[in-house]
Amino acid sequence: MENNTEVWQKMIAGEIYDAADASLIKLLEANRSRVSRYNSLSPDKTDEMHAILSEMLGTCPEKIQINQPFRCDYGTNIHIGERFFANFNLTILDEAPVRIGKDAFIGPNVSIYTACHPLNADERRTRQEWAESVTIGDDVWIGGNVTIVPGVTIGNRVVIGAGAVVTRDIPDGVLAAGNPARVIKKLD
Repeated sequence: MENNTEVWQKMIAGEIYDAADASLIKLLEANRSRVSRYNSLSPDKTDEMHAILSEMLGTCPEKIQINQPFRCDYGTNIHIGERFFANFNLTILDEAPVRIGKDAFIGPNVSIYTACHPLNADERRTRQEWAESVTIGDDVWIGGNVTIVPGVTIGNRVVIGAGAVVTRDIPDGVLAAGNPARVIKKLD
């Protein structure tokens, strides 16, 4: 999906944009149809599932698996590396780019967010928001029920413990867990 509207460019650049813009709503609706088709396929329809993912995602290598159900906003801002695996209920709000490296494993019920909203209620009512990219390195294992907030980078060879809330960058080669997630020990 290619979109060169000014509001789209602002959104993916991390600038403040109008989340209620009609062009964005149209893109969200179109992708919800793709997500619905994907989630309604029988799990043994792997070729059809991959075809929908290839149409939906910004980067989709041949050998990936995303168990249903899967949810995302636009899809096109998601870039996945080779041999990626995600278990049930992966949710990615991809208003900004989300980059996930090769050989990454994601447990069930994981949420990755890029959308940011003002703290002030009056400002939130205007539907003005911004987005911050998320990057996940190679050889990362993210346990079940993990939440990754906007703007976070997770390094290579990292394990994120189940239930963690990742609110800041995580360096290479560590185990991180907790709420907020903190480095527990070095793995390399």
